[in-house]
Amino acid sequence: MGQLTVHAGVWTLEDRFASPWHYLPVEVAPGTAALRVEFEYERAGAILDLGCLGPSGFRGWSGGARQSFVIAGDYATPGYLPGEVEPGLWQVVIGLHLVPPHGVRYRVTAEPCSVNGDPEAVSAPPAPTSRPARRDLPATQGRRWLAGDLHAHTVHSDGVLTVPELACFAVGRGLDFIAVTDHNTVSHHAELPAATVGYAITLIPGQEVTTAHGHAGVLGDTGWIDFRGSPDDWLDAAERGGGLMSVNHPIAGPVSWLHQMRRHPPLVEVWHWSWLDLAWTTPLAWWQAWDPATIPVGGSDWHRPGSDAPPGTPTTWVECADADPVAILDGMRAGRVAISAERDGPLLLRTDGELLAFGADGLVLAGPDGAYRRVRADIARMPGVPGYHRLLSPSGATLALTP
Repeated sequence: MGQLTVHAGVWTLEDRFASPWHYLPVEVAPGTAALRVEFEYERAGAILDLGCLGPSGFRGWSGGARQSFVIAGDYATPGYLPGEVEPGLWQVVIGLHLVPPHGVRYRVTAEPCSVNGDPEAVSAPPAPTSRPARRDLPATQGRRWLAGDLHAHTVHSDGVLTVPELACFAVGRGLDFIAVTDHNTVSHHAELPAATVGYAITLIPGQEVTTAHGHAGVLGDTGWIDFRGSPDDWLDAAERGGGLMSVNHPIAGPVSWLHQMRRHPPLVEVWHWSWLDLAWTTPLAWWQAWDPATIPVGGSDWHRPGSDAPPGTPTTWVECADADPVAILDGMRAGRVAISAERDGPLLLRTDGELLAFGADGLVLAGPDGAYRRVRADIARMPGVPGYHRLLSPSGATLALTP
């Protein structure tokens, strides 16, 4: 079949301290049709990530979700990019996320292989489903409010749904758009246009730049963002590619945001499923301390049933001139956003200089300095006072937010 390359040994804490990422060389001969890599390690107390660089750069990342991958001309394991298996020096990238005090023994094998059909064949894409009726919301002339989710994962990283399955699921949840933000890869981007057409939902290309010191969402067709750089590098790359960057789940246990930056990205994921008690104001306090000028957005961070909130929980609303990804990003860039706990729940919007509350009868409208009025109608119009506002339940839970 071809030359077998084997790397084996023990990763230590000192290796982790030296660098989070280590590179194992693999020499690929001319004429190689496909490359297979297998990765084994002792799992007690250890978490190691897996990825690949080819002679021309990035070829894929699966983090801790996989222990093997195949790359061929017309196929690649989800998370990896298909294309020519170039001759020359390849590198298997190992991320040392968690290494126990006694170290972790590992073995990596890489060899040419043949690919006959799809090695990870999946079931047929689901049939399109009907979308719940859209909410009738007033908008500035020439625009409309679209309901979406800015944070979701598929089999291209550590999610369980394929891209078509996620699209179908999001349609059933009543969403108009969803950003597909797999970890440290863009392999899913090639599937988004067909699923957008097939399921009549806008799939925004994205990626979650994932490190031990925090996660960032990059939205837009920006090309791959090198997670090994600094957050300032990520922001520069996102802007060069016409995209938007967000700090994801800044307060989320061991994956909270610890990075320092010279300047701040335009978005921050203030509302994440990990905001378990909506009466807590901790995410809002972090946002105001970090940078109150950043635009708040929400994301479910959907991976699989039973682990995360489903898509649209929370829902990010964007007032857009069109439903394509560029128009949605333009709406967010301009700050025309709102967030609600769910698509059909109470909602607070800014339109034509007014604050409009929907499903709000009996709720409390809170301005930047606290609650200042009870809402007495299911649909209420109020002056568009500057500063972020929230709709609260009588017990103080945040149900909707608008900057």
